[in-house]
Parts: sequence; structure tokens; C-alpha cells
Amino acid sequence: MSIINPISRLVEYFRRHGFAATMSRAMLAGKRAFFASRMAVFYCDLDERKIRPVNMPVSFAVRRVNALTELDPNHLQQIADAWNPTLARKNIVERFEKGASLWLVESEKIVAGYGWTLRGNVIAPYYFPLGADDVQLFDFYVFPKFRGRAMHWLLTGYILRALAVEGCARAFADTGEWNKAQLAAFKMTPFRLLGMVKTYRLLGRSFSHWVSDTPPDLVQRQIADRRVKASA
Repeated sequence: MSIINPISRLVEYFRRHGFAATMSRAMLAGKRAFFASRMAVFYCDLDERKIRPVNMPVSFAVRRVNALTELDPNHLQQIADAWNPTLARKNIVERFEKGASLWLVESEKIVAGYGWTLRGNVIAPYYFPLGADDVQLFDFYVFPKFRGRAMHWLLTGYILRALAVEGCARAFADTGEWNKAQLAAFKMTPFRLLGMVKTYRLLGRSFSHWVSDTPPDLVQRQIADRRVKASA
């Protein structure tokens, strides 16, 4: 990751919240980086027979967007304005170009929350290879006005069911071990904990270290499957 992105985010946060709040956020980020930087990695086998449909509240609707041209300009602006408009728009364009899907939860034409998925690929260096029918879930966000309504759980369950119906094989997601809210939300979904991992970057390359002495069996199978497919 370029150093420009974190600096740009910090500048944008300072513009919105002022010096004191920015310093507090920077200290919290530093604490997480040094003392709680492990990631909890989750997986879900996408068996259509076992993943039940999710009944969204009548006031909400889920819509899948697969291209920038399908995204309502007002929704694009709402998502971008949530943190850094310039970087957000750039990320959105890049993700659609990679083939990612954006799942929106809408309430009266307003975005209540969203999440991204990418099939057969990853949006950034990952802990292990993904197969062609594996899916990564990432960057879920619920707007403050709609928090406290199990939105993360509902959207995740809805997406997993849809992916299972499409014939996807396995889904993966992760979150920081400090993020108690998301960890609690994952426990309510079909996801299961795969393991705890820490990633280091050296000379432009990423290296993942699992907390256990050896990676979980599922990780080894993922790596073996990818090697077999690559040699076929």
C-alpha cells in the first residue's frame, strides 16, 4: 500500500473532525497496529441446502451492483463521502474493474450499508490462494443512522445465500481482532473461524504468519488445490 493513502485519509479526517479527534484516532490506530494487529479469518462452505434464505425487513432491500454504470450517482456520492471522496471513488472504480460486486442495503432510496465480494480473486494480497469458485467478502460498512439493527449480519447472510445459489464453493472474510462488533456479527452468520493470522510487508511482498505452528488444514488444502489447478 502506498504511504499516500494513509496520509490522505488522515488529512481528510482532520478536516472533518479537528486536531484532538485526529490525534486520538492516530493513537488508537498505532495501538492496534502494535498490540492487536492480528486478523481473524473466517470461512463458509457455500452449501445451498444448509444456508437458509435471509428475510430482510420490509423497509430494506438488497441490490447487487456489478459495474460503475449501474451505481446510482447519489449512492456513489453517499458512499464516497463517508470517509475520503477522492480515494473512495478511485477504489470503487478499481474494484469494479477487477470484477467485484457491490451489495447495497437500501432504505427509501438511501444506502443503509454495503459490502463487497470478489469471486476467484482477491482485492489485495491475501493469506492464501483462492480457487475459481471461492469468494472474498470485504469492506462492509453500515452508516451510523442504521447501526444497532443487525445490518451486518443480515447483509452477510443474504450474500452467502445468493453465492451458494450461484454455485460458489467457499467464502472467506476477515476482521481485526480488536473489532469486537464485527467479531460478534460473524458469530451470528454461517461463517466459522479459520484461524488468527498476522501479515507483514517486506520489500513490496506480503508474508502471513498463522498463530498456530502450521496453517490450518483448510489453508493447506486451498494451497494444494490451487497448485493442482495451475499444473493442469
